[in-house]
Amino acid sequence: MSQQNQSDPSQIAVPDLTEEAARAELSRLADQLGKANAAYHTEDAPVLSDADYDALKRRNAEIEDRFPDLKRDDSPSEQVGAAPSDGFGKVQHRVRMLSLANVFEDEDVTDFDSSVRNFLGRKEPVAYTAEPKIDGLSLSLRYENGVLMQAATRGDGSEGENVTANAMTIADVPHTLTSAPEVLEVRGEVYMSHADFAALNERHAAQGGKTFANPRNAAAGSLRQLDPEITRARPLKFFAYAWGEVSEPLADTQIGAIERLAALGFATNPLTHLCETKEQMLAHYHSIEEQRATLGYDIDGVVYKVNDLALQQRLGFRSTTPRWATAHKFPAELAWTRLEAIDIQVGRTGALSPVARLQPVTVGGVVVSNATLHNEDYIAGVDSNGEPIRGGKDIRVGDWVQVYRAGDVIPKVADVDLSHRKDDAQPYEFPHVCPECGSEAIREEGDSVRRCTGGLVCPAQAVEKLKHFVSRSAFDIEGLGSKQIEMFYVDEVLPIKEPADIFTLEERDAKQLAKLKNRDGFGEKSANKIFEAIDQRRKIEFGRLLFALGIRHLGEVAGNDLARHFMTWDALVQTVEAAIPAAERQNKADEAVAAERAAAAEEGRRAKVTDVRKLIEAENPIEDSAVAAWDEMVNINGVGAVLAQSLITTFAQPQERAVIDRLMEHLTVIAPEQQATESPVVGKTVVFTGSLEKMTRAEAKARAEALGAKVSGSVSKKTDLVVAGPGAGSKAEKAAELGIETIDEDAWLELIAGL
Repeated sequence: MSQQNQSDPSQIAVPDLTEEAARAELSRLADQLGKANAAYHTEDAPVLSDADYDALKRRNAEIEDRFPDLKRDDSPSEQVGAAPSDGFGKVQHRVRMLSLANVFEDEDVTDFDSSVRNFLGRKEPVAYTAEPKIDGLSLSLRYENGVLMQAATRGDGSEGENVTANAMTIADVPHTLTSAPEVLEVRGEVYMSHADFAALNERHAAQGGKTFANPRNAAAGSLRQLDPEITRARPLKFFAYAWGEVSEPLADTQIGAIERLAALGFATNPLTHLCETKEQMLAHYHSIEEQRATLGYDIDGVVYKVNDLALQQRLGFRSTTPRWATAHKFPAELAWTRLEAIDIQVGRTGALSPVARLQPVTVGGVVVSNATLHNEDYIAGVDSNGEPIRGGKDIRVGDWVQVYRAGDVIPKVADVDLSHRKDDAQPYEFPHVCPECGSEAIREEGDSVRRCTGGLVCPAQAVEKLKHFVSRSAFDIEGLGSKQIEMFYVDEVLPIKEPADIFTLEERDAKQLAKLKNRDGFGEKSANKIFEAIDQRRKIEFGRLLFALGIRHLGEVAGNDLARHFMTWDALVQTVEAAIPAAERQNKADEAVAAERAAAAEEGRRAKVTDVRKLIEAENPIEDSAVAAWDEMVNINGVGAVLAQSLITTFAQPQERAVIDRLMEHLTVIAPEQQATESPVVGKTVVFTGSLEKMTRAEAKARAEALGAKVSGSVSKKTDLVVAGPGAGSKAEKAAELGIETIDEDAWLELIAGL
């Protein structure tokens, strides 16, 4: 890496960022994106192209994913639009005006469709609408008894600007409606056509006035004039495509609601199309992409929305985006360059990640010298199922490769030009030993990543785990960051090799002649500050502690989920220990099933999965308490079998368990606060069994836990309520034996109605 790249975090790929560089980069991105939002939404004078803005926002998200503890309070990922201008009155949106999540590739659309159907528990296709994503200014129009009462910009999503007088000058905005709901908030986009934009700029230039950079700037600047007469003189247009508060539904479907808006007199986009399959969605996307230059107005992608409004309601929202919609953005730039080397980086979970070292090339306005290669399959030219990608072309050092950014923050190698490949180029051999410690690197069944088995023996993993332990979302020890961890890890006098060493640092320092306060970079004041910061963290929130342990698959959200479920460290440990036999049997069953499937495929027969699992269970009998403990863990919302296995594996390994036990000698764990609620199920343990017909099991669990209940997968004396659907078997029978209240799904929905 060049000296320039080392000193400029903006030129470093996310996998190469140190914690200090990541912190500096997040600060830069927050500042740059904040200014860009203000310039775009408030000043109507964008300073970044859409592609560059998307790239910066995605880079911010990737850094936050890699360094979740560094996420800022003013993170761009949590913001929608920008604060309203002081020049207009403020309007509080009754229903928030949220932004959309973005996808950039056809495969991402498949993932979006899968995520929708998985959340809903549907195997059958879901219908979507697909419409052009207009590059304009969002506007909300509120009608009461058919009369336009108020118009507002999106602002920050919660509060916008009152532009009622200006909106009433737009020909596409009706002042009155006939046969409309009593309250109707219509949302859409204000834009300017290419022809009107060119004519406007010609008039302004002839008069010696200001010309606009693009139609979006012109439309936004025109709508946000303090003098409505200036807005009246501008050729603004409006497409309606959504709604906020309504006193009665417009229709049962998205396409039906759009047709209703058209019938009420609103202009709707004629390219809005109903798609029954994801193949139709992609076909319509590419059709619109081909028409893009001839539409006469600016678009930057296609928006997909679940057509059934009842399904939209079930899918709900994330913090700033709906689950039922996404924007498929048009691609940005591609570039070709030379692949000079492939390096392997080792993360805290032992993952071996290949990184392409490239001859520097400018892609989308950014100089790129590194790109992700994902994993060994991607390099070999196959997917996780062994099917060819890139036409089966592998990637070799010295190849001429295509680098693709689009909205991706981390550039990736998208293709290879075999005509430039040298005759002596050799296939890349992915290492089977860790480059950091020499331990065997294995790839487990079903995992696309090869991992070092060295654990704490591997310095890369040990140091990264310690950095994670002291990170902001974990223990957040002031003065003890990544740089200090690296220093103490190799220190011969006061080494920190594991988390417990942090809490004995002051005690060990007191016994040394070479005091920390006398070292370069420290002094008595700074040394005491570190000791005080460490002492302040001897009491730690349960969720933070779990996240800090750096257990694979256990993120911040899952840590809090586990903490709220178990409430105490001892309760979690007891359940994990009790579940170990069940987890070991599950592993044996998974291995046997994998072997059976391989044998069946070779012999051309159907795999006997159920028989194999029953055989393993018969050969490995375990106590009912182990089964109950396992069921309890995998049925905690947000946990599941993969995380449960990872947690149990960690506690079952003597070395890892000893490290945790030594740490716990120095800590007091603070239990999470119970949510205050008037819910009739708060504090109760609920079991769902049988088939649920009006919601998926995931929805039921999430709803129950949101109301303060604890959801379990097995019935015991601790169970307070069983919700039994059709096909309920042994769990319902056991509930009856124990005298536990049992209700059906309708009774459950009635119980929580209105909450």
